[in-house]
Amino acid sequence: MGPFEMVVGIVLIVTIGSIVRAKHGIRRDHKGGDYVVTTDNGETKALQAEIRALKDRIQVLERIATDNNRAVTLDQEIEKLRDSSKI
Repeated sequence: MGPFEMVVGIVLIVTIGSIVRAKHGIRRDHKGGDYVVTTDNGETKALQAEIRALKDRIQVLERIATDNNRAVTLDQEIEKLRDSSKI
């Protein structure tokens, strides 16, 4: 490998490293230390709220699915409602 190819290789490696660091939000301060940039924009907050709501719904569904007595009671209540709507 000649000197030209080595210089191109080094530049390529540094460029790819910088792209990966930027994609993960890692920045460098004036002293050379690394820190992660957190961006809390509206979309991020909306997605976090949606994830929280979905986790709550999953928790309720898991409780319904694993609670046998409640499931039977729920079925009976649904049947009562169906019967009362026929009258």
